[in-house]
Amino acid sequence: MHRNGPTEDIDESALSVTAPKEQAAGVTAVAVSLKRAVDEMGVIRTARTLARVNQVHGFDCPGCAWPEPTGHRRPAEFCENGAKAVAEEATVRTVAPEFFAAHSLDDLADKSGYWLGQQGRLTHPMVLRPGDTHYSPIAWDDAYRLIADHLGDLASPDEAVFYTSGRTSNETAFLYQTLVRSFGTNNLPDCSNMCHESSGAALVSSIGIGKGSVSIDDFAAADLIIVAGQNPGTNHPRMLSALAGAKTKGAKIIAINPLPETGLLGFRDPQTVKGFTTGVSIADHFLQIRLGGDMALFQALGRLLFEAEDRAPGTVVDREFVDAHCAGFAEYEKQVRAVDFGTVLAATGLTQAELDRTAQQLAESKNIIICWAMGLTQQAHGVATIEEATNLLLLRGMIGKPGAGVCPVRGHSNVQGDRTMGIWEKMPDAFLDALDQEFGITSPRKHGLDTVDAIRAMRDGRASVFFGMGGNFVSATPDTAVTEAALRTCALTVQVSTKLNRSHVVHGRTALILPTLGRTDQDLRDGRKQQVSVEDSMSMVHLSTGRLKPVSQHLRSEVAIVCDLALTLFGADHPVPWARFRGDYDTIRDAISRVVPGCADYNTKVRARNGFVLPHPPRDSREFRTSTGKANFAVNELSWTPVPEGRLILQTLRSHDQYNTTIYGLDDRYRGVHGGRKVVLVHPDDITALGFAEDDLVDVISEWTDGTERSVKGFRLIAYPTPRGNAAAYYPETNPLVPLDHVAARSNTPVSKSVTIRLERAVHE
Repeated sequence: MHRNGPTEDIDESALSVTAPKEQAAGVTAVAVSLKRAVDEMGVIRTARTLARVNQVHGFDCPGCAWPEPTGHRRPAEFCENGAKAVAEEATVRTVAPEFFAAHSLDDLADKSGYWLGQQGRLTHPMVLRPGDTHYSPIAWDDAYRLIADHLGDLASPDEAVFYTSGRTSNETAFLYQTLVRSFGTNNLPDCSNMCHESSGAALVSSIGIGKGSVSIDDFAAADLIIVAGQNPGTNHPRMLSALAGAKTKGAKIIAINPLPETGLLGFRDPQTVKGFTTGVSIADHFLQIRLGGDMALFQALGRLLFEAEDRAPGTVVDREFVDAHCAGFAEYEKQVRAVDFGTVLAATGLTQAELDRTAQQLAESKNIIICWAMGLTQQAHGVATIEEATNLLLLRGMIGKPGAGVCPVRGHSNVQGDRTMGIWEKMPDAFLDALDQEFGITSPRKHGLDTVDAIRAMRDGRASVFFGMGGNFVSATPDTAVTEAALRTCALTVQVSTKLNRSHVVHGRTALILPTLGRTDQDLRDGRKQQVSVEDSMSMVHLSTGRLKPVSQHLRSEVAIVCDLALTLFGADHPVPWARFRGDYDTIRDAISRVVPGCADYNTKVRARNGFVLPHPPRDSREFRTSTGKANFAVNELSWTPVPEGRLILQTLRSHDQYNTTIYGLDDRYRGVHGGRKVVLVHPDDITALGFAEDDLVDVISEWTDGTERSVKGFRLIAYPTPRGNAAAYYPETNPLVPLDHVAARSNTPVSKSVTIRLERAVHE
């Protein structure tokens, strides 16, 4: 059974606003999940599919990277947004060649990303040749030859960019980076560059590994959990169950965020009796911090912890841990003891009483976890901010013990696994040496382009082929006008995709769409069912097995696409056994076991009930593989984000009805926004002070240091309890406001949480 997608696009005139919700999830979430799933998949397909999500012998949710429990798994081991993600992928709506024949590129270019995604699953490889107005079908072999010819015509392999999305499996990622390095470049930008690159840079410097140090079981052993710059209720709702479980065991939870997020204030677990009645109040304390003030907060807490140690020597600073395992302590102590509280209060918008109470909880707690997401990483000083949070844990000896540690919460399902498998423009020589030894290739050692630098290279004519392994590059990246213009300069753009998105209508002179299997789809090779593996946000690696019959016989797995392209590009005599890998994914995992650190005996260990956990020296043995051989206290000059007169500081964020760039629907019910997305949330006093009224239509203009301005038009003003001087709006609609050069120091991550804007009354033509 196949269905067509909706014909009508978004009508922002239908937008309405109600009061924000006080409780997340509950019966409403169940009802919304089931309705969305049945609308997309039908009743029988819904029942068969949702029963397999995140189960031991099922498939990994294509949504977030939150880990599964290591013990008993509940029958519904997914959240509302996970159900929406599955429904989007397992939909019976299809986009066949007839669709492209009926819709020109000019027609599709006028459609919203929501409308494009709602049309359904791609069914055939399609090509757009120079001068064409419509995509048309192309045979797979012809598509591979077209790509190989373009790559072969380049003056240098570095003129090609190979992007990767977080939904790619470990097996695909490993083969993809092998293909790219066999071709001769390290141009491997990925979605990590835009989200947790700041986490990786900070943690590698501080503890020697760019991954979190906690497991899901540590939450039950923690007595204090800090959740900073993060909205679990929308972005990874299953985290709320872990937080609620921690609370039942006595843990205190502190939420630090510019916006009051419903999930952190109240949670109704629909799989418990209490979830149908009163629910659980998650956060014991909510620190409503100003955008860009987190670094000041963490430094102030450091000073207060030292002052608490002065009052009761030997009770706050873990001297045994610091002396045995840390470097830079004296310099850090000198730095934070000089922190000025007046500056901190101005930077954070908090009170001295809130600082004192938080420091007291840090001083008295025995097991502390600090969690964060893009609210910290996408600041201009994001790396330093995360280092300062890590400093607090080092001060208290909270690395390498149960119930304590750092917890960067990754957003996309296998984004961490991609990096483990070699998707990075700066992989260390030891990894490349092992790769070369395994296959008899010569990997380049020159570092490649990350996402921001890849856009610059295409813009400047230094790269002319773009290959996207999943994702929606156009809508995920900053400075939309610049990004779109950069892609249009390319000779060839290739998108490996499950569904239609904006990146298919912003194209090079020649463009290809290659339809691929999703997580939910059965993958058969010579009659044998294949499995892939993924790594969650806490370094657990496990198998994922799709069960659904693909919507088209023309779909190919990402593994098959990589292998077939490699065979066309390099020939059958290439030293990498591409044909063997294509037919048996176990052989890929055997190669991974010999190349990737921590993956020995991969095929055996990944088949355990819960998979296996990758090594983490700080967690496992308090071993810190840094430049000093110890955990490093960072010393950073205090930075924060003042608000210029008559301006606001904007953060971009998701609605509750989206995941990354995929828009599931038009309601953000937790924030009370219904039927539209072109809104900007502003404190009611700021609305008045700036000369506007609630519900006014405004144009939003961002201002950059070089004098350039960027704008989006026709946004509705919504009064919302943001900090004074701060504003919030949804991406990708406001990505055009983020300058390409507005990046975080040391990570080159786009700064989407600190954009200076002004509002102007919308002009109606």
